[in-house]
Amino acid sequence: MLRAILWDNDGVLVDTERLFYEANRELFLPLGLELSAQHFFDWYLADNCGAWHLLEPRLSEAQAEELRQQRNQRYAIRLASEHIPAIDGVAETLAALSPRLRMGVVTSSNCDHFEIIHQRLDLLPYFEFVLTHESYTHSKPSPEPYLLGLERMGVSADEALVIEDSPRGLQAATAAGIRCIILRNALTRHHDFPGAWRVVDTMAQVQAEVEALL
Repeated sequence: MLRAILWDNDGVLVDTERLFYEANRELFLPLGLELSAQHFFDWYLADNCGAWHLLEPRLSEAQAEELRQQRNQRYAIRLASEHIPAIDGVAETLAALSPRLRMGVVTSSNCDHFEIIHQRLDLLPYFEFVLTHESYTHSKPSPEPYLLGLERMGVSADEALVIEDSPRGLQAATAAGIRCIILRNALTRHHDFPGAWRVVDTMAQVQAEVEALL
């Protein structure tokens, strides 16, 4: 029986994936690396390595960390200055499902970025908890974030469902033994997501799949 849903944030609750891509692209351009949308998919959404491996011969770990901080600051500024829309239909879906299912957020987003994103939205009352990058040791595609989410809920993997938008999120959910619905977006539309329980393109379709389980 389905009792709980664990939601990813970026690309699932809010439309932020392209902003994060652009923040990374702007960072690497002066260093002679043009980060394409396919690079971003391969190195950020499918894997979790970023583009840093291309600069390793030239950068020390300390220099790479300084660049990460610059990227995070640039991204935070953009989040604070631009309109960050919720995914179309997500508020209605959360309102429809929350009376019948427990829900939490499991995201790779930094806590400060998450707070900036949601301070102008009204989605958080639907969730019991939020796990951000600081909440665990190993990020997706490790199953650790979703295993921690199950522990917080006190439910088993077969009683839960994950909503994701990326290959590494799917891998994390699958490794934790949880069914995963993939909500594709502009950056992931070309991918088939083998191993997903369902693959959909709209929030209305997400809701329909969940309703079918209920």
